[in-house]
Amino acid sequence: MSDKFTPQQIAEFKETFSQFDQDGNGSITVSELGIVMKQLGEDVPGFKLREMIAEIDKDNNGTVEFNEFLVMMADLKGAKQPGFATVVKKVEAVNRLGGRSDASAAGTTHSYSDEEKVAFVDWINHVLGSDADLKSRLPLNENDDSLFKAVGDGILLCKLVNSAVKETIDERAINKTKLSVYKTHENQTLALNSAKAIGCNIVNIGATDMCEGIPTLVLGLMWQVIRIGLFAQINLANCPGLVRLLEPGETLEDLMALPADQILLRWFNYHLREAGHPRRVTNFSGDIKDSECYTILLKQIAPRQLGIDTSALNERDLEKRAGKVLDNAEKMDCRKFVRARDITSGNPKLNLAFVANLFNMYPALDPIEDMPQEIIEETREERTFRNWMNSLGVKPFVNNLYQDLRDGLVLIYLFDQVDPGCVDWANKVNQPPYKKIGGNMKKLENCNYALQLGKEHQFSLVGIDGKDVFDGNKTLTLAIVWQLMRAYTLSILNRLSGSKTPITDQEIVDWANTTLANGGKSSSIQSFKDKAISTSLPVIDLVDVIRPGAIDYNNVTAGTSDADALSNAKYAVSMARKIGANVYALPEDLVEVKPKLVLTVFACLMAASMTK
Repeated sequence: MSDKFTPQQIAEFKETFSQFDQDGNGSITVSELGIVMKQLGEDVPGFKLREMIAEIDKDNNGTVEFNEFLVMMADLKGAKQPGFATVVKKVEAVNRLGGRSDASAAGTTHSYSDEEKVAFVDWINHVLGSDADLKSRLPLNENDDSLFKAVGDGILLCKLVNSAVKETIDERAINKTKLSVYKTHENQTLALNSAKAIGCNIVNIGATDMCEGIPTLVLGLMWQVIRIGLFAQINLANCPGLVRLLEPGETLEDLMALPADQILLRWFNYHLREAGHPRRVTNFSGDIKDSECYTILLKQIAPRQLGIDTSALNERDLEKRAGKVLDNAEKMDCRKFVRARDITSGNPKLNLAFVANLFNMYPALDPIEDMPQEIIEETREERTFRNWMNSLGVKPFVNNLYQDLRDGLVLIYLFDQVDPGCVDWANKVNQPPYKKIGGNMKKLENCNYALQLGKEHQFSLVGIDGKDVFDGNKTLTLAIVWQLMRAYTLSILNRLSGSKTPITDQEIVDWANTTLANGGKSSSIQSFKDKAISTSLPVIDLVDVIRPGAIDYNNVTAGTSDADALSNAKYAVSMARKIGANVYALPEDLVEVKPKLVLTVFACLMAASMTK
């Protein structure tokens, strides 16, 4: 479908699409369409919104993906236009007539959130202001478009990813001097593939988009990266006192399976209750507009010596009251993400970020001496699988690998990614919301259908049925998820090769050894369990063969000591991503020679080679 449009048109369509796609995950939901309609001044009933989505939802999964959006745009000249297209035209008209916008080469304009730009500029200046590699461009000016120019060479984006999840990108892999167009594109590829590896969905975002600094796409990606960084500390290992948020009859596993925004709301209400305040918050928009709950929260969590008080409540003008709240936040070094008008307007995204930063700085949750149960942290393997799923834009967003898969929908979506068109969305899939009576049966039916799809794709599922997924059985759920990730990775190879016969592990091993030998490298592997992989030299050498001269061998050691092996692995993973390999595995997986994830590394390198 994309061949019907010019690159400029595709870029413009991406910007329009992103205005509907509020959470930037690559799909438009009924609720997101409803938000846009309200912004246009129209309150449309839910059933009408669903009808508008259904008109262009070709795969019947209840959402609109970019490829479906393109089909609609290609058909706009037809006599009968879908209702969704009418909304798109209205949004484009609003973009042309007013609001903060940027002009395209074609003369059209595209809106973006000036509030988000200001908030992200302030955050970047805060977290990256002391970075020596960025001293020539920071601090950014929030009153102009310097942010969108600053991302052009990819360095700032790489640094932002590392600020969210430390050491995701090996600094040695970033091109920092003599930046040609080619080296700039490499940096952007490294940043985007690394963002995917930490769970960002970058569907419809390419390196060229970032080089050009397309505002809506830049802000969408930045929000995902910043959100992941803010949420990364909301766990029991970092804050054991979270146990205080448990409700009667709830386990720690139940608590930590909640989405991060729900945990933050519970934390907010815990402190309101501890302060003896009668109000509670249920959202980060309407419930915080009058600043009353914020005033109480800051007073409750701040150390006494900072002198935080509740005098803001004496101010009747809401914007001035919000300003006083932010004055208190300034004393706590937490004046981030929101301005007074963002509070009074109830900007949900920026207020969520503001509260997350407050939690990270001042959780004010003392640990309990006798923990109710053992803290079980997410394993490295679980985190890798979860990030892979989220990067594909699964619904719902996977916060807990087991709890969020229990209704089967995520697994079914993944099968559709492995083998597009294999899912009978209309007749076999039950969509939420699930009724209280019979809802569990609908979820179980989804799980059974997911297992049926697995059998149709020759997965090894002996002794596994839908109820195991529904019950959240960790071992058996992991077995299915791993086979899905493997199948997805190999399906990419099959599509690139044009072969209908599944590629085998041995074929990948043979390709690696042949490629290494033809490139004049001495390294090789016998299997994905080969101890030679612990040095990462076979991976590093493959990268250098696929992209001649990519590797600076001054950064590479023999990998014989633990420290050297890890150093090599960090460099290998980042360099693989830099040449276009969608590597989700972590450096430790290479050092420890984890066969499952090692397979994905070599398969992704093979795919990158075939793409080249």
